[in-house]
Amino acid sequence: MRRTLAFMMVLALILGLTACGGSAPAPAEEEADQASPQQEQQQVELTLWTYPVGGWGNSGTLSSLLAAFHREYPDIRVSVKVVSYEEGDSSIDEAAENGSLPDLVMEGPERLVANWSARGLMAPLNDLWEEDTAQGIYDAVRDACHDSAGDYYIYPICMTTHCMAVNRDLFEAADAWQYIDEQTHTWSTDDFIAAVEALRTYGVEDVAAVYCGGQGGDQGTRALVNNLYSGTFTNAEHTRYTADSPENIKALELLAGMDGVRFDPAIVGSEEIEQFCAGDLAMAFCWNVSIEVSQTINNPDLGFDIFPMTFPTDDGDFNLAGGIWGLGIFDNGDEARVEAAKTFIRFMTEKDDQYTRAVLASSYWPVRDMPDIYANDQLMNEYSVFQQYLGDYYQVTSGWAEARTAWWNMLQRVGEGEDPAEAVQEFQQAANTAAAAAENG
Repeated sequence: MRRTLAFMMVLALILGLTACGGSAPAPAEEEADQASPQQEQQQVELTLWTYPVGGWGNSGTLSSLLAAFHREYPDIRVSVKVVSYEEGDSSIDEAAENGSLPDLVMEGPERLVANWSARGLMAPLNDLWEEDTAQGIYDAVRDACHDSAGDYYIYPICMTTHCMAVNRDLFEAADAWQYIDEQTHTWSTDDFIAAVEALRTYGVEDVAAVYCGGQGGDQGTRALVNNLYSGTFTNAEHTRYTADSPENIKALELLAGMDGVRFDPAIVGSEEIEQFCAGDLAMAFCWNVSIEVSQTINNPDLGFDIFPMTFPTDDGDFNLAGGIWGLGIFDNGDEARVEAAKTFIRFMTEKDDQYTRAVLASSYWPVRDMPDIYANDQLMNEYSVFQQYLGDYYQVTSGWAEARTAWWNMLQRVGEGEDPAEAVQEFQQAANTAAAAAENG
């Protein structure tokens, strides 16, 4: 039943957005081509690159969002390119090298603030943050959107908490469901250990996979390790990495020694999701509500009930990795285009009706109080339980790009049999060296 509701929710979203424009508009890239030569001379042409943030990766949804903007601002034309998480970063790097960066980009602070702004690629958005609408943005979100100097480089649209998921049917069959708190969607580290053992006894060979073929979905493996024995990934000031703590070493030792849990250097988060949805794994560490929506569409005949969960922890203090997504502006040296890009951001975020559409398109939650936005949505209400467990948004720590690479390399070494203490200390040295180098320019 949940899958049907989720599928209908997405259909209603896309159709509703289209209905706002009367008839379905032309695709975003094509609209700019329809302007006359005289119009082109008067118009500002902008390019938006967006990572697939929920429906922001869907061409039909994007066309509907852009149609509303183009009606109100016919002198600003926005074309769109959707970039994948596998190739998006390299595409941005290549564009930076050859001087062809887009004007706008839709992604998170870990890229816009910790990476691209640190490289001098982004235009500051401080003036947008001084406007009235910005005052309602949650403090935790605000803190993740500026650098150490206090300059803002992203204007947020939506947020979520990442979680994990289990195959409820398989858990019930293996008598492992007793270790799940169904009401709160939580469990302890001891519950997690007992559930894996029960599934193994039932005959499940591959209970879970610590995927480490790259950085895709690495928020899941970090949250798993950090939660098991209440470790941390960085200090509170987001200046240094702290993953070599005894708590994290203990967690890695536990995972490396568990029958049924494999360290897999051949897959990343998206492939773990595929294996979970195919029934080849009993649980997935890379999960959130948008993934469930997309997998429901991709797998309409999914043969089991997905149950989202917190990551297990030993002290009842759950800290889930957060996701924040919003718009930033690459500084291409053209003030008119920068100002036009700011107009686009204002349009998407200032008026409640348009902002609601922008949030709904993501299948995530708003970054300011809008309590009724998902009032009648069963799936979103189920996942809203995880919002209270949102942990520290440490992804803005200096040297973040290098730290992500060092993390999955470390997991590979643990999976190959290296002592977890030695492997995580190597990670620590590499990550903090990168952090220090970034801070020193």
